Amino acid sequence: MIRNVVFVGAGNLATHLALALKSANYNICQVYSRTQVSSETLGKQVGAEACCSFDEVRRDADIYIFALSDKALSSALETLQLKNKLLVHTAGSLPMSVFETYTSNYGVFYPLQTFSKVRQVDFSNIPICIEANESAIELELVGMAKKISNSVQLISSKQRKQLHMAAVFTCNFTNHMYHIGQELLQDEGMDFELLKPLILETAEKVQEISAKDAQTGPAVRFDEDVIKAHEESLNMHPDFQKLYKFVSESIYHLHSKDND
Repeated sequence: MIRNVVFVGAGNLATHLALALKSANYNICQVYSRTQVSSETLGKQVGAEACCSFDEVRRDADIYIFALSDKALSSALETLQLKNKLLVHTAGSLPMSVFETYTSNYGVFYPLQTFSKVRQVDFSNIPICIEANESAIELELVGMAKKISNSVQLISSKQRKQLHMAAVFTCNFTNHMYHIGQELLQDEGMDFELLKPLILETAEKVQEISAKDAQTGPAVRFDEDVIKAHEESLNMHPDFQKLYKFVSESIYHLHSKDND
């Protein structure tokens, strides 16, 4: 039975997940981070011991949750050598098999959400994707996930990789578009607040209809005059101009198929 938890990593995801598990009465007994400040900050929040050296990571926990970058994980596993301990990672693209040479007990505990330390999240609404190398471990991880989320899914490494890629398009790329919109408004002394109702309506609309059906704008209509004018206005931002043209063409090609 999982009770005592060690977090290897103290970033955005680790912070929110540790707080959620703490609220569900799990004992976060230790937090590791490369920097003392990060480990101590999260450690104080969840009542855990803090450390910044792999030599100090305790060996008596029930589960070790790795919330590290993909590159950092392999190095951490090689150094820690947590033989036969239950190890899980929280990554979207990394296969579960990264653990197979280090332990006989492993899995994935992947919360599908964007996390920032400065914003609170309601974990009960966050899908948690589970994968494990054995059915008994799968049951343990599912039980753990259900204590903090109402949406728990069993997803393979292949499916999770595809899900993560879809999330990059849906979240990361979309957020980059927000930045571009903000910068374009700032060029003319306007406030990003003007776009926020549009952002909210766009997000709310796809709760009810498909993203394809929700698409509007000059690219769908192939309004060449508007598209050309926009592209010319972006001459001072050649990277934005290329992106505008590429995305507009992608939208047009998708919707033009309906008119063939």
